[in-house]
Amino acid sequence: MTPEFAADAELAARLVREAGRLAQRMRLEGVRTETKTSVSDVVTAADRAAERHVVAELLRAHPDDSIVGEEGTEHRGTSGRSWVIDPVDGTYNFVAGLDWWCSALALSVDAGEPDSQVEGEGLVLGAVYHPATDATYLGGPGLSTTANEVPLPRLEDSTLAESCLVTYLHPPYYTGPIAAAFTRVVQGAATVRMLGSGTMDAVAIARGQLGVLCQHSVPPWDELPGAGLIRGVGGVTRRVSAAGVEWYVAGPPTAVAEVCDALLAR
Repeated sequence: MTPEFAADAELAARLVREAGRLAQRMRLEGVRTETKTSVSDVVTAADRAAERHVVAELLRAHPDDSIVGEEGTEHRGTSGRSWVIDPVDGTYNFVAGLDWWCSALALSVDAGEPDSQVEGEGLVLGAVYHPATDATYLGGPGLSTTANEVPLPRLEDSTLAESCLVTYLHPPYYTGPIAAAFTRVVQGAATVRMLGSGTMDAVAIARGQLGVLCQHSVPPWDELPGAGLIRGVGGVTRRVSAAGVEWYVAGPPTAVAEVCDALLAR
């Protein structure tokens, strides 16, 4: 990473830690849950408080940067730099008292608006904090991924048949063309996990614990922080259109290519 982004990396790591610890404290105190689009799509006061904190700090440090947050923040800047925030990724797990959730942040530069990212184009860095293990992850295409400042090993290449596929498919999509595309991928994998936090899934891939990620209709705040970590250990990310939706695939190069081929197969 060039020196111009060193301060951004330090800022991102600090902010995800602060956001995650704030959310964790609020969970211990008890937070009210609201439903957004379905019983599994929920939001809490902790999500909103953590996002407000991160936004305030980013605006203080970089008032001309664009900022988009899962919980509604949309600040359009003029610098050509764009931040995306997921204050609590895995909110259903968070509410249920499970540990597979995190706070996440990513920075992209000169790549248009965050919601137009293709294969992480312009991605500079991703930062993720996992409160359950007090671990801060930082990485990007030009930044070797670290866990609490300790470098992670480079990702070993693997095939889909050797890989645990980590994914999520909402119940309404278990029939029809999307289900057919999903089934083609699943049939080629060694095994499958649905754990409920796409960014934590990316952390596990970067750590070599899970194999390859595949999910459709992934928003930038669910994609870019984890993409930074995966790319920082030598993995790849791709987007491919199949069955009328756009799929996000990330992990070792060979497995990613095979997932994309399966999605596109007729």
